[in-house]
Amino acid sequence: MSEIHFIVEEAPEGGFIARAVGADIFTEANDLPALHALVRDAVHCHFEDAQCPSLIRLHITREEVLVA
Repeated sequence: MSEIHFIVEEAPEGGFIARAVGADIFTEANDLPALHALVRDAVHCHFEDAQCPSLIRLHITREEVLVA
């Protein structure tokens, strides 16, 4: 695997939640710099060195509600 994708959402209580697409990896953090470090750590813990992806892509989504 050369890369892995994560869907990142803002958590209702604050911070961010990241879920991997196609792998059972989940992590959360209070801010984006901390999330970057935790995602890297989670990926390295999940995969053996020979199978560890060289790229991690974060797709950050944000929901906004507008009153009509």
